[in-house]
Amino acid sequence: MATYAIGDLQGCHDVLLRLLDALRFDPAVDRLWLCGDLVNRGGQSLETLKLLHELRERVVVTLGNHDLSLLAIAGRKPEEQRRVNPDLQRVLFDDAAPVLLDWLRRQKLLHVDHGLGFAMVHAGLMPRWTLRMAEARAREVEAVLQGEDGLRLLKHMYGDKPNWSPRLAGIDRWRAIINAFTRLRYCTTSGRIAFEEKGRPGTQKAGLYPWFSVPGHAERELPVVFGHWSTLGLFQGLGVHGIDTGAVWGGKLTALELGPEPRVHQVPGRSVSGPPRGED
Repeated sequence: MATYAIGDLQGCHDVLLRLLDALRFDPAVDRLWLCGDLVNRGGQSLETLKLLHELRERVVVTLGNHDLSLLAIAGRKPEEQRRVNPDLQRVLFDDAAPVLLDWLRRQKLLHVDHGLGFAMVHAGLMPRWTLRMAEARAREVEAVLQGEDGLRLLKHMYGDKPNWSPRLAGIDRWRAIINAFTRLRYCTTSGRIAFEEKGRPGTQKAGLYPWFSVPGHAERELPVVFGHWSTLGLFQGLGVHGIDTGAVWGGKLTALELGPEPRVHQVPGRSVSGPPRGED
């Protein structure tokens, strides 16, 4: 039995199939961890969601910013939904949309497996959060997303403010938590997220640090697997594994076989013209 953590798919269904074939993935015994951004840009978001829903008993997902955006759009009027890109429209107007979107809405913001010895998040953790703190905040927001206030939260989750503080309450608190889990790359030592910084380390402004190397950050009890940062590329060190390697931009799709000595497996990503790119 093997567990594979897979980087951002962004609707690259054919690439995912190629990776599963290379892994000789057996749904009877193996498991998949998906670090988020299942949809958008790749042209096959509907097929990707249908496949993962079929495999749902063997799949763990942490929600990414694109996944939450899809859920937010699903709560709008049909005329507004028709303004989004064709890839997402295919999901929104498919007969299976209610089932697929309900399944997506019930996924996690953070997954922690003490038995296996790994945690997974889409983007990152605030530097002063232990895993125990992060789990509590993830469960708090997941309960809102899956409850009566879910649509209200999705409607008001957009925005770069406020900065995280444990004193926050309501929508402001939930938005700050979502921003940490799904949009974080760089931040200050006090935890202010620099949303505009998206390049590889060394290109950021002075006073900013990758979230996993902020001086004085809280001890993380387990290695953390994350995606979201295609310009970082494959990164292994400092107690983290970054596995978004830009499949949708013409890079590679990465699977990390989780265990005492994690192994990297990769296949070529989507065929695109020009050099690989990387954006939110």
